Amino acid sequence: MPKLHVIIASTRPGRIGLPVARWFTDWAVKHGGFEVNVVDLAELNLPLMDEPNHPRLRRYEHQHTKDWSATADAADAFVIVMPEYNHGYTAPLKNALDYLNNEWAYKPVGLVSYGGVSGGLRAVQGIKPILTSLKMVPLLEGLPISFAMRLLNDEGEIQADEAMENTATLMLDELLRWTGALAPLRGTTTA
Repeated sequence: MPKLHVIIASTRPGRIGLPVARWFTDWAVKHGGFEVNVVDLAELNLPLMDEPNHPRLRRYEHQHTKDWSATADAADAFVIVMPEYNHGYTAPLKNALDYLNNEWAYKPVGLVSYGGVSGGLRAVQGIKPILTSLKMVPLLEGLPISFAMRLLNDEGEIQADEAMENTATLMLDELLRWTGALAPLRGTTTA
């Protein structure tokens, strides 16, 4: 079964990204197409890029980079759960992407975004050129969530509606297709 890593791109205390990611992760597990793992950038806690060598060389000197490399390398696909800050993506997400190079190549990525009225779509459009420069394949199918705070119940969990669930399923189905299609380029199989 292919491995899907759900990356939580917000590191801010009190972030809504955590309940959004929990909801999406549960939905991805129910989908059944992937072995699902969560990567929380707040827990990863990477310093600003501190490697002396270009990431494409994979000559990492720091243990945090070696660990991050192994984590990203193990994935066949990604979903990034990302907020929109000032019409853009988060600095921790850009930093985490910049640490690595080859580990991202030929892997599909779905984007679950959240924010105000735009649902994070401006951040999504901003991150796509970066993802493609790393040879990732960002899906057309994404899940923008407008005013995500309104979806929190009293327990602090996301109460998704049918449209969100259907969109998440559509994205996961497409992610699974692309994961299989790109596997030969990665030199792997997904069976």
